[in-house]
Amino acid sequence: MASKPQYINVKGNLIDLSVPRVMGIINVTPDSFFSGSRAETEVDIISKAGKMLEEGADFIDIGGWSSRPGAGEITPEEERKRVLNAVRAVSSEFPEAVISVDTYRSDIAERAILEYGASMINDISGGENDRLMFQTAARLQVPYIMMHMQGKPSNMQENPFYEDVTAEIIHWFGERIVKLQSMGVNDIIIDPGFGFGKNIGHNFELLKHLGDFSITGLPLLAGVSRKSVIWKTLGITPEEALNGTTVLNTVALLAGADILRVHDVKEAVQAVKLVYKLKNSGN
Repeated sequence: MASKPQYINVKGNLIDLSVPRVMGIINVTPDSFFSGSRAETEVDIISKAGKMLEEGADFIDIGGWSSRPGAGEITPEEERKRVLNAVRAVSSEFPEAVISVDTYRSDIAERAILEYGASMINDISGGENDRLMFQTAARLQVPYIMMHMQGKPSNMQENPFYEDVTAEIIHWFGERIVKLQSMGVNDIIIDPGFGFGKNIGHNFELLKHLGDFSITGLPLLAGVSRKSVIWKTLGITPEEALNGTTVLNTVALLAGADILRVHDVKEAVQAVKLVYKLKNSGN
């Protein structure tokens, strides 16, 4: 098992990962799969960010394009407008907030960081959809979240196939980690991409073997919040999936997740506190 770094460097500030961290999701979109994550007006965006920070969010992840299964593309201009306005609003209102920009477009990531106050990149394509993204992360020297996705949101759930989902994704990460590190990217966070080109069986298999990702020696992000692996399994809706989310977040934490990406910050923070207490009892 490779030893993980205890810290990530965010604009010169070291964020301790010995206690798992929570990332709150703000979708500046009209069509994200969970309605509770959507915030389209500046007032709504600031209100949602403020609530998340008050509840203990360590990061705020802002995206302007729904990556739900079957989602179509939006123009770069539309994504840029949504994302940059939202990042500006949150960074202006909460200057100490650590903002992650959820985009696979390198030019949007660069502007969000250099001009609008973001300080991390969350790339659902793992550099696949924009060949300049790795260079951008290296140049900006910001933490880079690299997620695995088979296919694209428009087709990723049509017929996902793996011989061994965990082994194949670890291999996929390995190739890209070597490249990123050779380019000088120092803070890489990996995300197996629950629900992105995986069926329900694949998702549970990944969760069951989540501890295997420690072989990379990198911080691990788990994003299972209100996803279909929960509500399809239970025969409920995303709006009813908070309890299931907490269960799977707890499983992820026990398996070594360092960051939970969630819609519901308060409940995730509570899960982190309880699991941390459990893991450190008697020490």
